[in-house]
Amino acid sequence: MRLSTIRSVADEGTVAVRHEGDELVVLPHADVAALLASGEDWARRAAKTDGRRIAADKAWYAPVVPHPNKIVCLGLNYATHIKEMGRQTPAHPTLFAKYDGALVGAYDDIHMPPVSNDLDWEAELCAVIGRRTRHVGAKDALKAVAGYTILNDVTVRDWQHRTREFLSGKTFEATTPVGPALVTSDELPPGASGLNIGCSVDGHAMQESNTADLLFDVAHIVSYVSTIITLLPGDLIATGTPGGVGAGRDPKVFLRPGQRLVTYVEGIGETSNRVVRDDPA
Repeated sequence: MRLSTIRSVADEGTVAVRHEGDELVVLPHADVAALLASGEDWARRAAKTDGRRIAADKAWYAPVVPHPNKIVCLGLNYATHIKEMGRQTPAHPTLFAKYDGALVGAYDDIHMPPVSNDLDWEAELCAVIGRRTRHVGAKDALKAVAGYTILNDVTVRDWQHRTREFLSGKTFEATTPVGPALVTSDELPPGASGLNIGCSVDGHAMQESNTADLLFDVAHIVSYVSTIITLLPGDLIATGTPGGVGAGRDPKVFLRPGQRLVTYVEGIGETSNRVVRDDPA
């Protein structure tokens, strides 16, 4: 099953939908997170609900989860990216966070901040938590995952490298596309492993890899994070990016206004976002 959150032009709100062929079936929830939080049988109810239908190609897609309680991200989780950034292989997951103001929809513009020209791409598989979870072992961790979506951890590199902490370069407003859909776990291999992943800029391939190459897999990550904090329905966990980022090239290459960034994960789909220069006014 594929689930999305779309915007309603009429009331400036959002609504959760189920994909059914070329149509979207409107569900009685404000967004996908509200659906996931509505009870353990959310998947059964979402699959059976019938309602108003909308043409999928006419919908205005919001982030799959517009306002997650947590956005937990991993750095340095593919060997190719660790090598290109000149870092040591970590013994434990490298965690940082984003705030929900960074998120944009699958086809929205990415806003390049006026304070930097070093805007970089990072294609990522994103796990969406489906149940309240704490202290779960790796053996059972995948039961907490409702499904998977696509996230591009677009990064303002010079601000990221101002300090040893990543946050300032990772959560600039309106920089992080996520979507277009949550694909439920039963539709993908366990842990969404073995899926091709990558991105392109104006049609030129920049990243090409496979989620089987994750250093820490989804089960390990969910277990690890749940040891630190309670995971809630709708929480997003971005699992890290493979090699091929702009900052890892010689010479370095960064996004520019007017360019189009397309990010894909096999079996989930793709996001397609135009880069625009943010106007501080």
